[in-house]
Amino acid sequence: MIIIGEKINGSIPAVKEAIDKRDAAFIADRAVKQAGAGADFIDVCASTAPELEIETLKWLIEVVQEAVETPLCIDSPNPRAIEAVFQYANKPGLLNSISEEGDKCAVLLPLLAGNSWEVVGLTCDNNGIPCDLETKLKITESMVEKADKFSITPDRIHIDPCVMALSTENNSLLNLEAEIRAIKARYPTIHVTGAISNISFGLPLRPLLNKTAMAFAIAAGMDSAVLDPLNRDMMGTIFATYALLGQDKHCRKYSKAYRAGVIGPVGK
Repeated sequence: MIIIGEKINGSIPAVKEAIDKRDAAFIADRAVKQAGAGADFIDVCASTAPELEIETLKWLIEVVQEAVETPLCIDSPNPRAIEAVFQYANKPGLLNSISEEGDKCAVLLPLLAGNSWEVVGLTCDNNGIPCDLETKLKITESMVEKADKFSITPDRIHIDPCVMALSTENNSLLNLEAEIRAIKARYPTIHVTGAISNISFGLPLRPLLNKTAMAFAIAAGMDSAVLDPLNRDMMGTIFATYALLGQDKHCRKYSKAYRAGVIGPVGK
């Protein structure tokens, strides 16, 4: 599982406060802890006023890169903001995100030409998030075709089927499973990602739903996720699911994660 650490996002009250105060130590600590827990990318998302976003993203990038070697996931709904700060990344990482909405592909895909950067692709367009599998596949195909023009291969793309809340869509998980399988069938080397916690929005015992949904999603083929790598229960679910599916030879990764203290009781 490719883990995109989600803990440096201005939509989180404590992170917003740290951004407002320019508390570099707080941000760096979050980066270090996520990297230590096994994050493959550290997401940096300003979630601030548009006129402050570029400056804030640049600051976050600088702070995180001084703290850890883990590649960045530069995250913004505004492709121009990502374009503006792209130059400050000191190594290839992940851009979050393109879609068929507006000019996102036109702005961001050229940045990935001739390097090893990867990109998240949301299955939405100018009409919003479609409810049907066929439209999501068409959007995926369009993004893959546009990426190919810049020699960006499917294995550098993380398709996000846009997980819907179970509280508003009763078949949310069943639809997600179908979407994952269909996308992987069409493009075997492509990654399928997403924020699985969206599925529990508005419901009690959210962690229980999130962990269960993650197990089903992995079984369907999801191999990338935006989540909190410090959540030991969720990380335990991930390692346990791969072991139970026979995708962890002799349960070595599961056992290693336990010995490293990434999963299991705190202070075991």
